[in-house]
Parts: sequence; C-alpha cells; structure tokens
Amino acid sequence: MRKQSFIQGTLILLAAGIINRMLGFIPRIILPRVIGAEGVGLYQLGYPFFIVLITIITGGIPLAIAKMVAEAEGEGRPEESRRILHSGLALSLGLGVFFTLLALFSASWVSNVILTDSRVYYTFVSMTPMIAIVAVSAIYRGYFQGRQNMIPSALSSVLESVIRIVFMLWFSSLLLPRGVAYAAAGAMLGVTVGEIVGMLALLWQYYYIVKRDKKADLSPTVNTPAPAPENEEKTAASAKSHSIFKRLIRISVPVTAGRLVGSFSYLLESIITARSLALAGIATAAATAQYGSLQGMVIPLLLLPGVLSSSLAVSLVPSLSEASARRDLPTIHKRMHQALRLAMVTGAPFAAVMYIFAVPLCTLMYGNADTAPMLRMMAPFALFLYVQAPLQAALQAMERPGRALVNTLIGAVVKIVLILLLASQPEYGIYGAIIAIIINSILVTMLHGYSLVRLISLSIRLADLLKTLAAMIIMAAGMSYIYTSVPIVPAQWAQFLFAAGSGMALYFGICLLSGLISIRDLDRVPFIKKRR
Repeated sequence: MRKQSFIQGTLILLAAGIINRMLGFIPRIILPRVIGAEGVGLYQLGYPFFIVLITIITGGIPLAIAKMVAEAEGEGRPEESRRILHSGLALSLGLGVFFTLLALFSASWVSNVILTDSRVYYTFVSMTPMIAIVAVSAIYRGYFQGRQNMIPSALSSVLESVIRIVFMLWFSSLLLPRGVAYAAAGAMLGVTVGEIVGMLALLWQYYYIVKRDKKADLSPTVNTPAPAPENEEKTAASAKSHSIFKRLIRISVPVTAGRLVGSFSYLLESIITARSLALAGIATAAATAQYGSLQGMVIPLLLLPGVLSSSLAVSLVPSLSEASARRDLPTIHKRMHQALRLAMVTGAPFAAVMYIFAVPLCTLMYGNADTAPMLRMMAPFALFLYVQAPLQAALQAMERPGRALVNTLIGAVVKIVLILLLASQPEYGIYGAIIAIIINSILVTMLHGYSLVRLISLSIRLADLLKTLAAMIIMAAGMSYIYTSVPIVPAQWAQFLFAAGSGMALYFGICLLSGLISIRDLDRVPFIKKRR
C-alpha cells in the first residue's frame, strides 16, 4: 500500500472533504424545502444523542489505532498493525452492539422526557442501526490513516455521501404524506443506508488491497528462520494482544473523554436551547424551527471551509506521532506552522464571503433570508473554529489529550451557562445561543493554543495573523463595492458569484504579494506542479 506524505495526505482528504461538503449541501438545500424548518429541527434534535453514543464508541479508539499503527509501520512491524486493527474492532464492535440495544430500548423515554418534542421518537429509532456500522467504519479509517494512506477513507466517504443524499431525499419525500415526523425519520434512514455503503467500501479496500500486501510480505525468502513451537506462538500472540489492548485503552480513554465533553455539550446545547426558548415565551414548534435553522442551515454553512482544517487534523496525528517518537522537535514545529497557516489563509476568505453575502447566500441556498442575521453574526469568528481542529489534533498526537479535555470542558461549561442565561431572555432568544457558541469557540481555541505553546515552545507567527486579517478586510470591502456599485448582470445569483469570485482573486493576489502564499507552496499541489 502506497504511503503518502503529510501534504499529499492532507490534499487527498481535502479533495474528498470538499466533495463531501458540496454534496452534503444538496440535501441541506433541498431538505428544508421538502420537510420545512420544523422537519429539519426534528432531525437535528435527535442527532446530538447519536453523536454522544458514537463518541463513546469511537471517540478515541480510531485515533489511538492511527497513532499505534503509524508507530508500528514506522518500525517495520506490519503484523503488529493487523493485531492493533483486530483489537480495535473487537472493542469498538462490542460497544457498538451494546449501545445500539440501549438506544433502541430508551428511545421512547428520551423523546418524551428529556426532549421537548415527542415526535423526535421516530428519528431516534431510525438512527439506531447506524451505531454499530459507524463503529466498524471508524476503526478501518483509523487503520488506513495510521498507515498514512488516506485514499480508502476518501473514497468510502465520497461514496457514502452520494448514497446518503439519494436515499435521504427519497425516503423523506416518500414518508412526508404520513407527517413531518415520519419525513424526518426517513431522512435519518437515508443516512443509515449511506453509512452501510461506506462501511462496505472500506471492507472491500481492506480485503482486496491490504490482504494483497500481506501476501507479498509472505513471499518465500532465503534463510527464513524456523517457526516457533505452536504453544509458544499462541502464548506470545496472546501477550502481545493483551499489551496492545491495554495501550489502546490507555490512549483512547482520555481522547474519548475529551470528545465526550464536546458531544455532551452539543446534546445539552440542544436540550437547554429548546427549553430556554420556551422560557422566553416561544412556542414549541417555533423553537424547533429556530433550532433547526441554526443547526441545520447556518452552522453547516459556517463549517464548510473547515474541511481543510479537518483534513489537516487527521493528517497531523500520524505525522506528529512519528516525529514525536523520534523526538524531532523541528519537524513538529514545521508541521504545526504549516497547519495553522493553511487553516487561517484558506478559512479567512470564506468567512468574509459569508459576512458580506449572508442574505444572498441564505436566500439562494435555503430560500429563507431569515437565517441571514445568524450567519452574519457568526461569520467573523469562524477563523477560531478553523484553527481549533489542528490545535486539538496536535495535543492528542503529543499524548496530551487530558489537556485538550480540560480546555474543552471549560468552554462547554461557559457555553451552557451562557445559553441558559441569554437564550431564556425574550430580547435575545436564539441569538443568546449564538453568542454562547461564539464565546465558546474563542475560549477553547485560545486555551488549546496556550497549551501547545507551553508544551512544545511553539512560536506564534503574529505577522501571518495580521496579514490574513488585513487581506480579509480588503477583500470584504472590495466584494461589497463590486456587489452594490458595479452591476454586471441583472440576476442576483450571477452578481453574487461575480462579486465573490472577484473578491477571491483579490484575496489570492494579496496573499501572494504579502508572502502568505508562495510559489513553493503552489508547487506542493500535485496538479499545479505537473503544469509548471
């Protein structure tokens, strides 16, 4: 199996991530038009529970597998990589089956007691088959990432997205005549079908690619040592499996705990936001629609540029793990500076576009301009979200998941308290929850950065930050002027695309002139390198 470099792996995941995000916006654009904001709200209310269960099962195990496999492959021990995979599968699949049954039997209680809308029951039941499926898929993705081959994960995720879109829209429209609750459940069933296909794609790639490599490794060689007695082999294999299992638990538990904080925060956010809006005097159906607009429309649009930071975070773990094992501090610093600069430089122009063009974006994509003020309020702070992912991945790769856990916990507590205080006030309403989310993203990012600076003495390049902010402001001013004062075409969508494209070109030129992007950076992109 071909191993990719840090940049190549990031570019592969980035390409897949961009495709997935663009594909993912197809149902996000069409689904609200099919089942309405209320139906999207029912879909989103059930989703946080699914995220919590998935985090318990897969929160830290895939990352631990990626780290351990990267170390084993770096030391030329492929047989241990397979033992690590099998141990992770046993642990994750066992947890997956247990929590699938737990979710199925507790669905009625959760829907009627914890949540404010009992119609979520159908969505909740529809999501339960996914739990064990996602558990298996996550382990294989961790294994491939540990071997620094991002192609299997990329291919399976794209295929999963395509199938999910088709079945989400098909099932939701098919069940819509029975009511909006059934339509939301149909959308969740479509997600389940996509996850099944994605898992099958990973299994196919493992058994037809990795097994082929294994056969090549077993080809006859001269001076092959005599095999050990069968009992000794079993004893040694059992001891190694036990050791692998213990280390897997030791690495994954703190990471899982850290991610559980974020997942429980998301869950509590959905519960407390709904109840706080009720305290503010907003009816249940209207509160569900507002929450659906925020979580199902605004935040996914805001996180669209985060595909690069997510790709960087995945690629950083095996790369930093190898460098850390060699105690190669210069390489660690180099990788972190690359990741942070890329996250800032690529995220900034999209934040500017979302701030300036919030109304045309929400109107064109969702047919609902009421969500535009939410997007405009959150867009300037999106850079903190884009930088946060590589910072957290670095702490986990450097075996400091406990520090990431504490930082995330502090941010979660602050966010929940602020939602309770602000969203329950009629003058704030849903915007109280937005303020809390903004403060949470700033606080957690700053804490992660401070922890990393102390851990590896990382120098923060303020010049890059200032150049990025300056380019972002100039771009925003240019786009605004072109959109309002330079009418090129009568259609709103065409004028929007022209203004946004002009702004992107202006931003890219400023980045080249200021040194934020160099010709050397462009040469790292395979397609451009071939053209040059």
